Amino acid sequence: MATGKKAKNVARSAKGKAKEATGRAVGNESLEAKGRTEQVKSDAKQTVEKAKDTFKH
Repeated sequence: MATGKKAKNVARSAKGKAKEATGRAVGNESLEAKGRTEQVKSDAKQTVEKAKDTFKH
């Protein structure tokens, strides 16, 4: 996986976790859901990048 893309996906996942935690702490269900959504998108992109790497080798 390209290092830049991997770092971007990890950062996006961390951002999602922070949003989820903040939403949970303040009782904002919308913010919590947005955080979970960002994490899922990040995980999906990481999976796609790993699959690309698998087929390159």
